[in-house]
Amino acid sequence: MTPPEHPYDAIILVSFGGPEGPADVIPFMENVTRGRGIPRERLEVVSGHYRLFNGISPINGQNRLLIAALEQELKAHGIDLPVYWGNRNWDPLLPDTVERMRADGITRALAFVTSAYSSASGCRQYREDIVRACQQVGDDAPRVDKIRVFFNHPGFIEPMVDNVVAALDALAVDDPELVFTAHSIPLSMASTSRYVEQLTDTMHLVHEAVCARIGRGLPAQLVYQSRSGAPGQPWLEPDICDHLTERHADGSHGIVMVPIGFISDHMEVVYDLDTQARERATELGLPLVRAATVGTDPRFVTMIRQLIEERIAVAAGTDPIRLALGSLGPSHDVCPLDCCPMPQRPAGPPPGVSR
Repeated sequence: MTPPEHPYDAIILVSFGGPEGPADVIPFMENVTRGRGIPRERLEVVSGHYRLFNGISPINGQNRLLIAALEQELKAHGIDLPVYWGNRNWDPLLPDTVERMRADGITRALAFVTSAYSSASGCRQYREDIVRACQQVGDDAPRVDKIRVFFNHPGFIEPMVDNVVAALDALAVDDPELVFTAHSIPLSMASTSRYVEQLTDTMHLVHEAVCARIGRGLPAQLVYQSRSGAPGQPWLEPDICDHLTERHADGSHGIVMVPIGFISDHMEVVYDLDTQARERATELGLPLVRAATVGTDPRFVTMIRQLIEERIAVAAGTDPIRLALGSLGPSHDVCPLDCCPMPQRPAGPPPGVSR
């Protein structure tokens, strides 16, 4: 099918970014915490997480794989749009990418942000990053429209269901439990967005589908990880490690961690879950398996193409097909001006320091 005529001439994948070698770690941390007055000593402590992995965050490599898969998906469906890539905190930086797009003659692009949920840090800040990048480039910068969040899209849910079933098979214990994990954020930020509501909807969708697949019910709990704020600032709880300790004390037979807050195995997954949480479970003698993230699952890549086609249809003046599961339905295409406002926060590392 030939795509309808539309004004878009590019796609840009927008992500957090991460260091790709030991020399990148401190400069990357300085970018993440710029303007916050974080002491060098604190940056050194967090940088130790990266040193366990030779100073390399997996996120950039995973984005390269996702872009390659998306390019093939678009080509296979007759969507002739180049795919660019810009990060918030590390090369390729978003302003540099927008400048390259301008030089290439791009006038209007669609942005796919690698964050499935709505919050000040996961949606609004990316929108503001895009605006600032375009302002920095100047009046002839391309216009960039952000694609809607996709927490309840079948292309995100269905691969997660398969990954959880595979993890249950690997755990192989009686009476397993599912523990769904997502990045914690300050309560002040959670209260200004639908973050918890969307996470809860996603958890229910995956949980119900898994139980239907295996033919029995399983207990499930939403917990949080990767807290990085000042000690006195309230954040979403319970923490994953605290929850593992509690479940072990209550006699849990084994747990599958389900990282529904993340689309790929970046630093919060490989360190906070695969390292810290696994160490806690080992200390407790609690059987633990972590379900895979969606990564470049073909259904997830197809989802991105479908979201692109949605906005192409809107721009072409035709009715789009909006796929969404659960009770919340598809999110809006254009965020209201007061959507997910950034709350005032005390000094301290912002959410998402490690990626």
